[in-house]
Amino acid sequence: MKNRITLFLLVLCLLIPATTSAQIRELERSIPEVEGAPSGALIALMDSLMGLPKTDIHSVMVLRHGKVIAEIYPEPFAPEYRHTVYSCSKTFVGAAVGLAISENRLRLTDRVASFFPDQLPDTISANLADMTVRNLLNMTSGVTPDWNMRNGRTDWIRGYLGKTIKVPGKHFDYDSMSSYILSAIVQKVTGMKVLDYLRLKLFKPMHITDISWEVSPEGINTGGWGVYLQSESLAKFGQLLLNRGVWEGKQLLPAEWVDRMMTKQSDTGSFGYGYGYQMWLCEYPGAVRIDGALGQYALLIPDKDMVVVITECTLIDGATQRRLVWNRLLPAVGDDTLIPGKDYKRLLKKQSSYQLPFVPGKASSSLARDYAGKSIVLEPNKFDWQSLDLQFKQKEVIMTVTETDGTKYNLSFGYKQWKKTSTDVHPPYSIEAKGRFNGIEGPFYVAGSYAWPSAAMLELKAHYVNWITALNITFRFDGENVQLTVKENYSSEPKVIKGKVCD
Repeated sequence: MKNRITLFLLVLCLLIPATTSAQIRELERSIPEVEGAPSGALIALMDSLMGLPKTDIHSVMVLRHGKVIAEIYPEPFAPEYRHTVYSCSKTFVGAAVGLAISENRLRLTDRVASFFPDQLPDTISANLADMTVRNLLNMTSGVTPDWNMRNGRTDWIRGYLGKTIKVPGKHFDYDSMSSYILSAIVQKVTGMKVLDYLRLKLFKPMHITDISWEVSPEGINTGGWGVYLQSESLAKFGQLLLNRGVWEGKQLLPAEWVDRMMTKQSDTGSFGYGYGYQMWLCEYPGAVRIDGALGQYALLIPDKDMVVVITECTLIDGATQRRLVWNRLLPAVGDDTLIPGKDYKRLLKKQSSYQLPFVPGKASSSLARDYAGKSIVLEPNKFDWQSLDLQFKQKEVIMTVTETDGTKYNLSFGYKQWKKTSTDVHPPYSIEAKGRFNGIEGPFYVAGSYAWPSAAMLELKAHYVNWITALNITFRFDGENVQLTVKENYSSEPKVIKGKVCD
């Protein structure tokens, strides 16, 4: 009987879908039931996440005992695509600080001002003099966050240190620039950007190679945002922390430091359940999270020995997604090995069948021939689009974008299918910092879907599948006048752009 079960499990393992890139298959895959997790609970989680309003799920990975037991990449997304993860970057900074401390390059009690003698204000306040590395780590620097400062100037360190500063250590103020200053300090004491330092100390032994990090106008990794990596690499990092810094039997990150990162270091009041060192504590007892804007998460759940990674773009409260993990999945996970059955077969099928919705409507309109090959010249707009040209083929629309600087590129859109194109042009981005995209390599891949909701209305959906951005572009045709409504998936406010047709 035991041999029959073993053979059955082996056969089922062979059914797990394979991918082409070795790096994205490095974490061991296992059958959920073998790791004590029923496939039905995983299906319930995935279905619930996919059903959330105002949310595009890009990937979900569930790890138990260090093994991947479920993963989805709803079409047009795929495991090999990298993703910008916003403030998840902060936790990488926290790891770099811990490594520098373990090498006696840095101390928690070091004064921040001591690292930047040439960038201090003319008068150094007592509060600035008292600010320490620990205050930056637990977001109690005393600096009131100024989220626009990075958008309007290039000397970010001087700008940060020149702010009015309250008593450090007293008040929690979540601020990406605090993480940026930590990144600058690590670069000062190691002689390397944080990314290069982590490559040497963590990423190389973990074989995380497909990773980039935005670089500030001052030549420093942006710290509080800007990490760009695959979901499996984020899962690896989460597993490293869950293992208290151990990877494949080697202590890459000091266990005591990981404990500090994951222990409450600041009281956040009504704003969450506490903050560690560049990590958030969760409502689920003992759980912590690596957390980025618009729904980027690695949830670490020690009592279940689990890591759950989610990448998405959402306009709803991320607590909703976390509650689904706490309530739909965790109660069903136990210590006993289960026998996989029909639910496991269903899970295998569903994992490869999830997809984001196509644009609804018809494949063609009689109006299309009136606008085919003609340029639609646009009024000035935030996207720097000067004109758009449309070509209509069998179940395909090709849009040629001409930007104000003369740059041209094509985007392709399929009917009830995703057509993919690539471009070296940067996608729209919710962060407007000076020098944004510095350090990020292209090309960017765009998956497009189209339909005609009515005879005079054409709708396009463009997912930048190796970034985060999606655009909904609606054309309303009225003779030579064309009105565009463009909605970015990270904004609830659509942009209306007027245009005119030119022969």
